[in-house]
Amino acid sequence: MTALKLVDAPSHKLWGGRFAGDTAPALDAVNRSIGVDFRLWPFDVRLSKAWAIALWSAGVVSVEESLALEHGLDAVANRLRAGEQPVASDEDVHTLIDRLLHDEVGDVASKLHTGRSRNDQVATATRLWSMDACATLDTAVRDLQRVMLAHAESLAAANVLMPAYTHMQRAQPVSAAHWMLSHFWPLDRDRARLGAAGRAAAVLPLGSGAVAGCAFPISRVLLQGSLGFAQLSPNSIDAVSDRDFVAELLFTLSMLAIHLSRLAEDLIIYGTSEFGFVQFGDSFTTGSSMMPQKRNPDALELARGSGGRLLGDLTSLLATLKGLPSGYNKDLQDDKRALFDAVDTMLLVLPGVAGALAECTFRADRMKSALASSMMATDLADYLVGKGATFREAHGAVGALVRQSEEAGVELHALPLKAFKAAHARFGADVFDALSAVASVERRETEGGTGTAAVRAQIAAAKVALS
Repeated sequence: MTALKLVDAPSHKLWGGRFAGDTAPALDAVNRSIGVDFRLWPFDVRLSKAWAIALWSAGVVSVEESLALEHGLDAVANRLRAGEQPVASDEDVHTLIDRLLHDEVGDVASKLHTGRSRNDQVATATRLWSMDACATLDTAVRDLQRVMLAHAESLAAANVLMPAYTHMQRAQPVSAAHWMLSHFWPLDRDRARLGAAGRAAAVLPLGSGAVAGCAFPISRVLLQGSLGFAQLSPNSIDAVSDRDFVAELLFTLSMLAIHLSRLAEDLIIYGTSEFGFVQFGDSFTTGSSMMPQKRNPDALELARGSGGRLLGDLTSLLATLKGLPSGYNKDLQDDKRALFDAVDTMLLVLPGVAGALAECTFRADRMKSALASSMMATDLADYLVGKGATFREAHGAVGALVRQSEEAGVELHALPLKAFKAAHARFGADVFDALSAVASVERRETEGGTGTAAVRAQIAAAKVALS
């Protein structure tokens, strides 16, 4: 967010009658949150308009006063949308809007704060902002998933195979589309968590006052409906201090960042000369100021680095919440710093990853050349099981063959038939069919497996998930 430029102007405080002197400049500096919470202004205006209507419905203000407040708030929104900036004495976004509303409608603006507190006001605005952020983030995640799905369909159509890895060692052959989709489904879980975080935020605190509730007959149900909340907060003390929804969103974004980091790590590794499975494009890579040959996957590396930053935001909030007594405490002012940073970071990273992945080219030839018959060791064991051996017996026999091939410096398929028969009597002349990578993949047609039909079903399920 662009830094705000504060200008000097007469002070406009929402409190201070019981104080004889001015606050210390050092306190003003640490207490002022306008530089962070300024971005809440559209939501604060929105909830304030709903509050003006609720005050009229409760008989606290006349219909003319309510309409004046609504029109004044629209004028305030227009000024802020046009670039109006806070002044030095604006403590927070609520003070800013109250000051501008007084400019627009005069003394009737002083009636707007009747029955409410900045405690329930900021909780409501933050929840509205979070609900909006969840919807925006969901769209960005879906955009990345569409890129993944397009690659998966292309790789599946070309029947591209590649090694899968465990412990960063070549394990078994898989469809390259299957590997691509292995990164699609974690993002699908992230979208589910985003939906849950949005629902957690959709609990209305407005009407809870500072801590004890509102003394006027405000219709919270009316407020709930007009602002689009799913539920009412059941307890005013809890309502003004509840930041569980922020923690849940930060956890969701931390998991999302971790999943992006793992995708980025795979692509970075596969894009090295040593692997060569992936060729990066020009638009989302950079060069070296010294080495002309370099193509650096900066977008992916920055995505990988974001995981630590978002984990820090989550940890910061949880550590703050851990030590708080019930009711509102000013420590909660920092919740938005962590929340905004995490959302802003993800809304930068997600398009970067989507763009970088979209222009990646997958090298089917390099993937195929990385396949080796030793990766079909499990298939050899399965072969023996099919001939009547126990799996443990088969595992030992195949392990001995692998050791023999390593000592001879050849792949399994290069061993003579007599070596197989020496390892286990049930090996026959058809054993070499079990060393085919294509056959290995095709044998794994269980739901969620890497077989051709299973991957087609997985692609169909992915399309449904995005529909």
